[in-house]
This record gives sequence, C-alpha cells and structure tokens, in this order.
Amino acid sequence: MPTMADVARSAGVSVATVSHVLNGTRPVLPHTRQAVLDAVDELGYTPNTLARSLVTSRTRSIGLAVSAISNPYFTEILQGVEAGALEHGYSLLIADPHDDPDHEHKVVQLLHERRVDGMIVAPSPDPRELVSYLGRHRVPTVFLDRVIDGSGGRVGGGAGGVKENGLRRFDQVCAESTEPMARLVTHLAGLGHRRIGLVAGLPGLSTTAERIAGYRQGLTAARLPHDDDLLVHGDSASAGAERATAALLALDTPPTALVTANNAMTIGTLRALRAHGLSVPDDLALCCFDDFAWADLFSPRLTAIAQPSREIGAQAVRVLLERLDEPDRPARTVRLDCTFVHRSSCGCPDSGEGAAGSSRSRRAAPLADSSRRP
Repeated sequence: MPTMADVARSAGVSVATVSHVLNGTRPVLPHTRQAVLDAVDELGYTPNTLARSLVTSRTRSIGLAVSAISNPYFTEILQGVEAGALEHGYSLLIADPHDDPDHEHKVVQLLHERRVDGMIVAPSPDPRELVSYLGRHRVPTVFLDRVIDGSGGRVGGGAGGVKENGLRRFDQVCAESTEPMARLVTHLAGLGHRRIGLVAGLPGLSTTAERIAGYRQGLTAARLPHDDDLLVHGDSASAGAERATAALLALDTPPTALVTANNAMTIGTLRALRAHGLSVPDDLALCCFDDFAWADLFSPRLTAIAQPSREIGAQAVRVLLERLDEPDRPARTVRLDCTFVHRSSCGCPDSGEGAAGSSRSRRAAPLADSSRRP
C-alpha cells in the first residue's frame, strides 16, 4: 500500500507539503498542489484517517441522532445529511434515540465518545439532559427539525439559537410549521367547513406546538370557534392517530374536515375512516402536513404541506461545518419554507398535477348537516 512518503517522492515535494495539500492545513502553490494530487491518483494512495485525526484533532465524522429513521420524512432528511457530509468529505455515525430522553442521552454520549467532530440531533420531547450534556462538553451541535427555546432546554418555538446555562449556544435548522398549518385550515374553511378537526403530534415536540398554534391561527382567521373536542393527539404515530380519529368520529357533532399533523398519522387517520365506512372527500375532507412519495397515488390524491426535507438535512450539515470553522460565531435558527400541494382530498376538483393553487372548490355540507354520525 503506497504511503505519504511515496506520494512525496513521486511529486518531488516534502512529506509535509503532501500533508498540507491533503489536510488543507496551509496554502500550497497551485502547480505544487496539482502535482501532489496527480501522484495520489497515480499511486492510488488512501489517506490514513486515524493518523490524520491525531494530527488535526478532527475525525471528519458527524454524529446524527434522529428518531423514526424508517419514516419517509426522516429518511429524506438523512439523505440530505449524507449528501452534504459526503460533499465535504465527512462520514456519518447514525443512532436512533426513539424519542426517549434516557435513550437519547445514551446514544449522544456514545457518539461523543466516538470523537465525532459535531452532531446533528432531532431532540426528544424532553431534551433537558441532552442540552445539559452537549453544553457541558461543548459539543458543536445543530438541532434538526425540532427547535428548542432558551429556557433551559424545554422545547418551544425559539426564534434564535439556544443558550444553555451560559455554556454554549446551539444552531437549529427546521421547516416553517405555523403558517403552513394555518393555510390548510383556512383552505378548508374557505370550502365551507365549520368543524375542522386536528390530529396533532406527540406533546412536547416543537413541531406539535407550532402546528397546534397554526391550527388555532387558521380558525381565528376564518372566524371559527375554538372547540377543544376537535383537537386530539395522535402522538406522531399511525396507531395513535387511528385511535384519535376514532374519538373525533364518535363526537355528537363530528368534524366535516380533518387535518393530520404528519405523514404517519395520515395513514392512521385513513385507516380509521375506512373502518368507519367513510369516504374522502365525499364524507369527510382531509388535508395533511407532510407530503410523501405516494401521497398522489391515493384515491383521492392527498392535499398536503410538503416540507423541504432533503434541504433541511443538507442545510444542517452546512450550518454545522460553519460552526466548526467559526466556533464563536453567533448562533442562528434557519427556517425553510414549505409548499402547499393542492390535490383533491380536500374536496376540490383534481387537476391531476399535484401543484399549488386553487380557484374552484366543492363546498362542504351546510352547517345544519354537519351533525351526522358515522
């Protein structure tokens, strides 16, 4: 196996110059740099990552802690993180915290012990121990998808970076949640619906809190009353959403339209509607937060909010690398825009294009008819 010394002899330079070219530790003249790279290619030299990490104090690895990796949304985020890391010469170590604070603390500690250069973490509903650990050990970290406020690690809708006990500030990357959810509600209200239910996510997550806030904003904008009976928690899972939807359908005055707050809960809601013999949108209109690959294969096709999942992952890598290069730079929260994907599950005619926009719509049943029982 060729060594760095072999590359240096072939390129006619010192071993130190080869090291500077490969590690980017010092500027090298363009023609010298090219000679080194040509020698590396000709000899098939592979850098010793372990030896490099001893010299640079970096492993060129990133720890990624994300729950529900099997969820298509997080799978696409993972693809974005992987592509961004590979582009910059970083490898990934991946762990699933299972949205459990104790397990989250363990996997983050294991990733830290593997000497990753930094971490990208989607925090659990109670991330206080997580934030405390990362702060104590000054681990460069980007919080992904779910944001944390600055009040000691409680999840919320913080607009800036997170500061924990004065020790460290963290960057955050997520999608907008509040306004897109409000848009789904006002869209359904514009179709004539007056009882719009929400199947919300796991309590404690910022995405859950923000989408509930958007739901309420949409009701207010449409001048509809806030009925607590119409807001149920599906705990961000299919089975939970199935139970929650059944509870909504059992109300004396059930909703005429539903909004689900993530893709897994959309599946559970559809199962519940089928079990009750209800058809979408003829019996009940449906909109969902999260678009996914097969959303336009359902009949009817699902009106949805599409999150820029791959870009969220790629942006998280960029923000983390900027933090590694400039440890003292101000922390920031990056929020990416979502897209309203207009199809036909809301009750509108299906354009067949799955594109945003609507000018015509089928109206919901009159208010007097909204007390039907399933």
